[in-house]
Amino acid sequence: MIRSALMTIMTNAAIKAGRGLKRDLGEVEQLQVSLKGPGDFVSLADRRSEKTIFEELSKARPGYGFVMEEAGRVEGADKSHTWHIDPLDATTNFLHGIPIFAISIALEREGQIVAGVVYNPATDETYVSEKGQGAFGGARRMRVAARRELSQALIGCGIPHLGKKSEHPAFQADLAAVMKRVVNVRRLGCASLDLCYVANGRLDAFWERGLHSWDIAAGELIVREAGGFVTECDGGPDYLKSGDICCGNEFIHREMLTLLRAASAERPA
Repeated sequence: MIRSALMTIMTNAAIKAGRGLKRDLGEVEQLQVSLKGPGDFVSLADRRSEKTIFEELSKARPGYGFVMEEAGRVEGADKSHTWHIDPLDATTNFLHGIPIFAISIALEREGQIVAGVVYNPATDETYVSEKGQGAFGGARRMRVAARRELSQALIGCGIPHLGKKSEHPAFQADLAAVMKRVVNVRRLGCASLDLCYVANGRLDAFWERGLHSWDIAAGELIVREAGGFVTECDGGPDYLKSGDICCGNEFIHREMLTLLRAASAERPA
């Protein structure tokens, strides 16, 4: 386990916010829920969690900037440091009482993600990483799975929701290409946990398009520090900007890129 001061600050903030989510999970029918768009929800639980994290991190590291799912960007006096925060990844799961959701906190320093925490309050699972220090699930150091054959691989994905109808054809093409070659495909509905499941070998790879930095900033570092490879779905390096991500071990990641590139080439312009 990483025991630096920075990691202590980040995990404490996540755990404190997680207490509220645990409480709210038992009372989801009483929560105030708003519709951000078709199939895209935000609850009072999201906002409470984000407020807690913002207050804890601001107190511990005054002047750092923030990029948050609900409140957006908050500029800080310290322009070299920015927090990327998803206070409740997988709100739809949460609102349906499905215990697959997480808090995701990442720190960007001078353009590089240097620390990440993903915490599932429902299962009390914590995944952490600092650049150069490895990736840990609880006290156990994590490594990506060693499988080399797609025919043995279990792959995670994200499905665009109702409000992203324009993205449905691209996903259907991707899925058609992938499902012909792999054991099976799983859709957990929580990108931050999908990435951690690649890091600890539960999934052999994961891909999704149209995400945001707060969804993937912590998880992508955790994957890389667990020995995985992370790129855009076309192999490019700018996944934090584009929101398109593909990751896995060296061999499965390479094969996945081949499949996804071929699916993109076959789609109508």
